[in-house]
Amino acid sequence: MTARILPGSRLAASISLFGLIVLCLGWEIFWAPLRSGGTLLFLKTLPLLLPLFGILRGNRYTYQWSGMLILFYFTEGVVRMWSEPGMARLLAATEIFLSVIFFASVIAYARFSGPKYQKV
Repeated sequence: MTARILPGSRLAASISLFGLIVLCLGWEIFWAPLRSGGTLLFLKTLPLLLPLFGILRGNRYTYQWSGMLILFYFTEGVVRMWSEPGMARLLAATEIFLSVIFFASVIAYARFSGPKYQKV
């Protein structure tokens, strides 16, 4: 069972993290910035770059701490979906979706890659 969970959760985490990076950049620069011409809010993408290489390499410790980091993006998505109209609401819903996928996949990977599940 863990032979199928680990590659799937690793792939889901990688794709959703990359999607969040693209979403955050595009949202604040092109698609629906708070002010026309963009804002410095695109800098919220920088913390997402911290776990990128650890996620891609399958580093268990990175999977553990990045689950906490992603909760900030989930919260931002919920707040902005509640408060903003139009295109920003759709982008916020996408941020929520990607955050939930990332969170679930890092939890699954961290759980099933532990020493209890390793072959002896």
